[in-house]
Amino acid sequence: MQEQYDYVIVGAGSSGCVLANRLSADPSVSVLLVESGPDDSSPLIRMPRGIGKLLAPGNPHVWDYQVSRGQGMPGEVWLKGRAIGGSSSINGMVYVRGAPADYDAWEAAGCTGWGWKDMARQFVALEDHQLGASQGRGAGGPLKVSIHPSGSPLCEAVIQAAEQAGVQRVEDTNHVATVEQGAFGYQPQTTWQGKRFSAARAFLHPIRNRPNLHILTNTDVLRINFDERRATSVQVRDRKGKRQIRIGREVILSAGAIQSPKLLQLSGVGPAALLAEHGIPLVSDSPNVGRNLREHVCLAMQYRVRGGSLNYCFRGLGLLGSLWQYYVHSKGPLTHAAHEAGGFIKTRPELDRTDAQIGVSLHSLAQEGETVVPEKQPGLTFYCYFMRPESKGQLSIRSADPDVPPAIAANFLASEVDQTAAIALVRWVRQLCAQPALAAYIVSEEIPGKAAQSDGEILAAARAMGQTAYHVSGTCRMGSDAASVLDPELRVRGVSGVRVVDTSIMPTLVSGNTNAPAMAIALRAAEIIQTGGGIGQTKAAPLQMELHELEGQQQ
Repeated sequence: MQEQYDYVIVGAGSSGCVLANRLSADPSVSVLLVESGPDDSSPLIRMPRGIGKLLAPGNPHVWDYQVSRGQGMPGEVWLKGRAIGGSSSINGMVYVRGAPADYDAWEAAGCTGWGWKDMARQFVALEDHQLGASQGRGAGGPLKVSIHPSGSPLCEAVIQAAEQAGVQRVEDTNHVATVEQGAFGYQPQTTWQGKRFSAARAFLHPIRNRPNLHILTNTDVLRINFDERRATSVQVRDRKGKRQIRIGREVILSAGAIQSPKLLQLSGVGPAALLAEHGIPLVSDSPNVGRNLREHVCLAMQYRVRGGSLNYCFRGLGLLGSLWQYYVHSKGPLTHAAHEAGGFIKTRPELDRTDAQIGVSLHSLAQEGETVVPEKQPGLTFYCYFMRPESKGQLSIRSADPDVPPAIAANFLASEVDQTAAIALVRWVRQLCAQPALAAYIVSEEIPGKAAQSDGEILAAARAMGQTAYHVSGTCRMGSDAASVLDPELRVRGVSGVRVVDTSIMPTLVSGNTNAPAMAIALRAAEIIQTGGGIGQTKAAPLQMELHELEGQQQ
């Protein structure tokens, strides 16, 4: 084990695995990848529907955080990946890239190099897509992407109902026109031959034996140490205790939109008053570290149906049959991603582009004691959310002790825009279920139910049932303005030798799931680092020059 590395990457999640792959491709540099959780060897990780067991507080593969959702809303627990592969090892495997307009808006706001023309090629480079290469879709890349098999009668009914409601059916819901103008189809997903295909499988497993790449698991990074404002080492802790690892070029935080800002605050980079409150020496006053928290508010609308549900496949004898299908044939319900079908829609016809995403799941859930389980009766769930929320939350450390979780306030549905969209979304799903193709299957709406009819009643129901979509972002936003946490090359303003590369960099949330964007962000970051952008140039700039430049930035 070395005492110094050129690059220390904190977090082996969707972004960290990509960075480890790309940076260690240069044999002249040394790379250390540090992961707080265990390896990804659990069979529940490889099994797509293993998420039913993985996504539980106390599981060693997840971080769990108590979160205040918003005014008049009960709290909830947020779960994030804590293992090799990060959240890509425990997520719902839904593959969505976001809309070109999302990235173009970042660039228009001053994030040069982050528009769709730069990001589109990252997604193409990522993909080894089941549908093959086309304009805007990749083949031969490291990440396997498949389409959920067609043929389910209930899925067909939903897709046909969407057509009857004026939403076209498509083969690839990630097509640019689909994301912009709306369509429904079978779900693209990061599975292959019935197994999960995580960022670790795509980017880390093939290159784990590179001599210049070292990987530490079950190792916490407690803080970054600075000499004045230059990052010099990280303090880590494993079963043997604490030690320091020196940084040759830079430390890259890829620990996610909760852990990355938390680590900056613990290290003295954050709001000065907050750090003083907890006795942390100030390195750089950066008031927006932990702010601008963005999250999709997921509304899970449940229906009782006459048939086509998979609830029975996840209970009792049905579960035994599903396990047999999975282990013997790598087929069946346990190979499914979180959604079998889905798409993008306009909740109101006058909109110029889609504003909501819907995932169709052939199951419904119920609370039994302390556990959430599939219902005994057949059910169908629409997981839906407004894609461009304006409500912003924040997170703050509650102690200088790294083991104390941060305080997180999601501030869901605080914006009038978000409230209006939530109401319109519930009404749209009801319209979908009233279409002839699907109405024949529907017995009743269980959640939110008939009692929610007026705008006020629907909004109250949205507050009651709105939950995390596991897309937390924005807490270390990049920008060209002095108030941004990062510059467009993802360097932390006010210090030297620290970069952030994960979903926390997003100025605004993308239109869809965040796992694919997290990988694309890391590919783009690797380009920036390896082409000599700023700190990541081939030869590190003299410390005096770096500090002089930092002083100029802060004036």
